[in-house]
Amino acid sequence: MRLPGAFAYLIQEYRAAARNVTRQYRRSLFGVIAVAFGVVALVLATGFVEWIFWATREGTIQNGLGHVHVVRDGYLEHGQADPFEFLVDDGPAELGRLAAVPGLKVIAPRLAFNGMISHGEHTLSFLGEGVDPEAERVLSRAMIVAEGSVLSGASDEGILLGRGLAENLGVRVGDRVVLLANTAAGGLNAVEAVVAGLFTTVSKAYDDSAARMPLALAQRLLRTEDVHRLILVLDDTARTPAVLESLRAGHSGSGLVFVPWYEMADFYSKLVSLLSRQMGVVQTIIGIIIVLSISNIMMMNVFERTAEIGTCMAIGRTRRQILRQFLFEGLTIGLTGAAMGAILGVVGGFAISWVGIPMPPPPGMSESYRGEILVTVSLLVQALGLALVTTLAASAYPAWKASRLEIVDALRHNR
Repeated sequence: MRLPGAFAYLIQEYRAAARNVTRQYRRSLFGVIAVAFGVVALVLATGFVEWIFWATREGTIQNGLGHVHVVRDGYLEHGQADPFEFLVDDGPAELGRLAAVPGLKVIAPRLAFNGMISHGEHTLSFLGEGVDPEAERVLSRAMIVAEGSVLSGASDEGILLGRGLAENLGVRVGDRVVLLANTAAGGLNAVEAVVAGLFTTVSKAYDDSAARMPLALAQRLLRTEDVHRLILVLDDTARTPAVLESLRAGHSGSGLVFVPWYEMADFYSKLVSLLSRQMGVVQTIIGIIIVLSISNIMMMNVFERTAEIGTCMAIGRTRRQILRQFLFEGLTIGLTGAAMGAILGVVGGFAISWVGIPMPPPPGMSESYRGEILVTVSLLVQALGLALVTTLAASAYPAWKASRLEIVDALRHNR
C-alpha cells in the first residue's frame, strides 16, 4: 500500500511544480522554446541523414548489388586472377534449394568478364556482364536506359552499353559491334552483337566501361554453361541477416559462400561511419545549448524565489522535497518543449519532403537527386530522450542549490 501512496504523492508534487512553471510563464516559455528548437533541429538534421542512409542503401541494392551474393569460396579474393576456377552451377537443383529462401523475389545469375569491343576502326576494353534480362528488371531498377530498349529474353544478340563507353566507341543504337574475350578453355572467341540501348547509372566510371548482354550470349562468348555468382533479391532489406543465417546453416560444406550486400558496399559503410560521427557532434552541440539555456532559467528561478523557498522550508518542507520540486519544474519544461519540438519537427519534415531538397550529383556520379527528411519512430524517441536527459541534467545543479539554502538567510533575502 505504501508504493501507490508514494506514487500519488509524487504526482501531487509534480502537479505543484507544473503550476509553478505556468506561474513563471514568461521565463518558462524561453526554456520551452529552447528545448523545442533543439528537438526540431535534431529531428530535421538527423532525418535528412537517415534519408541519405536509406537512399544510398536502397539505391546501391537496386543498382545491381542485390541483397545476398552466392559465390564459390575464394572467388572474391582470387577471382580476378582466375575467374573460371570459381564458377557456380546455376542448374535447376541449386536454384531449387535457393528458391526456398523466405521473402525471395528473384535469383539473378551473373557472368562477369573482361574483353575488347570493336566498331569500325575503334577498339576499346570493356567490363562485360552476362545477365538474365527478366531477373535484371527486378535487380537493376535504378539503371536507366537512356536510349533504345532494355535487354530482351527473346533475343540474345542485343546488348546494352554504358553511355560513356558508347560515346568513346562512337556507336549508336542499332549499330553492330564485335566482342572479343578469353574463353574458359583459355582460347579466344568473338561474337557479333547489336547495340540495343544505352544505359546510365549513378556511377559515371561504370558507365564509361560497362557492357551488359543476355546470359546466353555471354556464355556463348566464353564457351561455358555456368556463372560466377547468383544474386538473391529479397522483398525487404531488413530480412537480410535472417536469410543470411539460414543460408549459411543450410549450405554448410557446399563450397558456397554467402555474402551480404553491406560487406560489399564499401562506400555506404564509410558514409554511415562519417555521417554518424558528424551527427554525434551535432547532438552534443544541441545538448549543450539546451543545458545552458535551461540551467540559466532555473538559476534565475532559484534566485528570484529564494524567499519563497525559505518560507516553504520554514513550514516543514524538507530539502529533498525542494530538490524534487525544481527537478520536476525542469522536467515539465523539457516535456513541453520536447513534445512541441517533435510535432513541429514531424510537420516540418513532411513539408520539406513534399517540396524536396535539390541535390547536385555526388562525386563520381552523373545523376542529381532530390533529398527528403525521413522521420522515424526511433529518431523521435532519440530526440525526445536527448531533450529530457539534458533538461534534467541542466536542472540538477539549480535544484541542489535551492535545496541547500539556509532557512534564515532565505527568509531575509531582498529585505
